[in-house]
Amino acid sequence: MSEPDALSSPYPLSQLPAPPTLAALADWAGARYGGRPALRFRSPDEPKGWQEVSYEQLRTLVRTVARGLMGLDVAPGDRVAILAETRPEWTYAHLGVLTAGAVVVPVYPTAGDEEVVWVLGDSGATVVICEDAVQAGKVERLRDRLPGVRAVVRMSGATEESLALLELPGPDAESALGVHGAPGTLGTPGRLDIHGPPDASGTSDATGPLDGLDGLDARIVARSADDLAAIVYTSGTTGPPKGCRVTHGNIAAVRDGTLDLIPSEEGDSTYLYLPLAHTMAQLVEFKTLLQGTTLIYVGGRIEDVVAELAEARPTHLPSVPRLFEKVHSVVLSLAEGQEGGRERFEEAVRTGVAVAELRERGEEPDAELAQAWREADERLFSLVRGAFGGRLKWALTGAAPIAPATLDFLRACGIAIFEGYGMTESGGVISLNHPAALRYGSVGRPMPGCEVRIDSPRRESGVESGDGAGGDGTDGAAAGGGVGPGVEGEVLTRGPHVFGGYHGDPAATSAVLDADGWLRTGDLGHLDEDGYLFITGRRKDLIITSGGKNLTPTLTEFALQQSRFVSRAVMVGDRRPHPVALITLDTDELRGWAEREGVSLGPRPARDERVRELVQEAVDTANAQLSRPARIRAFALLDEDFDVTGGLLTPSLKVRRPAVLARYAREIDALYGPGRGRDTGPA
Repeated sequence: MSEPDALSSPYPLSQLPAPPTLAALADWAGARYGGRPALRFRSPDEPKGWQEVSYEQLRTLVRTVARGLMGLDVAPGDRVAILAETRPEWTYAHLGVLTAGAVVVPVYPTAGDEEVVWVLGDSGATVVICEDAVQAGKVERLRDRLPGVRAVVRMSGATEESLALLELPGPDAESALGVHGAPGTLGTPGRLDIHGPPDASGTSDATGPLDGLDGLDARIVARSADDLAAIVYTSGTTGPPKGCRVTHGNIAAVRDGTLDLIPSEEGDSTYLYLPLAHTMAQLVEFKTLLQGTTLIYVGGRIEDVVAELAEARPTHLPSVPRLFEKVHSVVLSLAEGQEGGRERFEEAVRTGVAVAELRERGEEPDAELAQAWREADERLFSLVRGAFGGRLKWALTGAAPIAPATLDFLRACGIAIFEGYGMTESGGVISLNHPAALRYGSVGRPMPGCEVRIDSPRRESGVESGDGAGGDGTDGAAAGGGVGPGVEGEVLTRGPHVFGGYHGDPAATSAVLDADGWLRTGDLGHLDEDGYLFITGRRKDLIITSGGKNLTPTLTEFALQQSRFVSRAVMVGDRRPHPVALITLDTDELRGWAEREGVSLGPRPARDERVRELVQEAVDTANAQLSRPARIRAFALLDEDFDVTGGLLTPSLKVRRPAVLARYAREIDALYGPGRGRDTGPA
């Protein structure tokens, strides 16, 4: 903030350019945007309808939660955990905790008993806000291992014996103030008259910054950029999660560096299905409320997201690549069900990309190309846009690479999609493509205030930093001191967005943060001559074959996963003579293929030779793109896909590589046995 005493100013709250801290966000947005719709979600009373909450109503709900937490003796700086799926009550709880001056501890709803005990115990959480009776029951069952937890609150399904989120009794001393606050305080909608009305000179008669404030408003004013806002536990692929200490200032740095790069206007809306326990979803939540647009929550079932998008009609859609790739795959499968459909589909995409490239340069297609585009738009592109609701103008993807073919497909259809990059330790952001600076294949340029340099990669195992994840990012400059453009190494970043360290773990902190403030991301990548960042893999995943070849498995796995019949691919080869792969199948795609071909695959398609031939084609295609040492020599098809509950994926859907290698050790050994697997050429 350029005005460090903004909260002491007599100016209307709505005129501040941004809330001083997240503690003031609900009041600031309520004053600034008033009756605009802030949240939209399916109403339990109207299964086919939607309910809206205005910014004024959101402010009231948030202050209700904050006062309720004060009534539970939650003090400033106390830890309050949230254990729930993405839903509007997550936002009430999230902002309520911050407004009360406390610290949010998100817990993934898929977390098992041991992870719940670790996160709640390690963070020192005193109150846990749970989605329903099931999640509350999980915490209650573990209470004997959680001596620090004083209260369990339910978002829904509360009974007379349990605590309900929106019905918590406020602190007795302030109960008469109500949820709107006392007149003349920060609690008054639209004003920030903390010091009383100014005199003719524009100065205040007040004697101190907290004069006239009730307890809640005093907490809001007392928060600073250096105060802790959250302890976010990374879903690391090895070892227990580590708690990243994220401050109000870290998030403000992301806000200031990214907000203007995301096109937005009144009436826009963002559809959110990603878990709010993840930093990327939280940043989307903050971004939407800061811009005064509407946050639309998933109706409940992830399986219904694609169908629900057509009804929700968002203008903004943050997602992982899988959603976009699935839409691409479904449309391609439908095309292949028609005579010559595959060829017509590919020609339409080529036409759409050609027109998109011309228009990005400010040019228009000639008459012949324009006519071809109109025909393709009528029979394909408009239908795809309609599947996303017909209003989508900005889509963000992160957490993993997205298939180039999918990017071309969406671009042809007129859907702008931007890749970004960040991690919890970087406040969720390092870089982002955006309308004014886009380079396909990259994750954009570093945001302003964010230094990035490429260092020489380190092969030792070290301490794993958290998730590489999609995030909002912006234009900035790469820092000097690293390797030159085009040279691969470890990505380092520095700036006000970088976290303060891991909670209670100085050894892990010193392994990723040096004395000069540089954060080692653990990701490998390079910068091009224009400052765009390209991510190529994880440092800890580097494979060194017994012949001394250094291989990055991410590149090979990504190439294999371009086949729509492949769900996951894990490259194996460390201290082995050559690489092999474990592959899981996309059963939906296989069923569609089987129906078109008129064949029956049976209950275990991984054992069907026809399926193996399909995957062999994918392996051959991938190998043609790879250097000779990185080519897959043999592969095993697994009978089931990886999932979170089975322990092979993190809650953010990253492969737990050590767990996979341990579980399928027998299959891996068999791939290196004589006569097993199909040799695809010399290494």
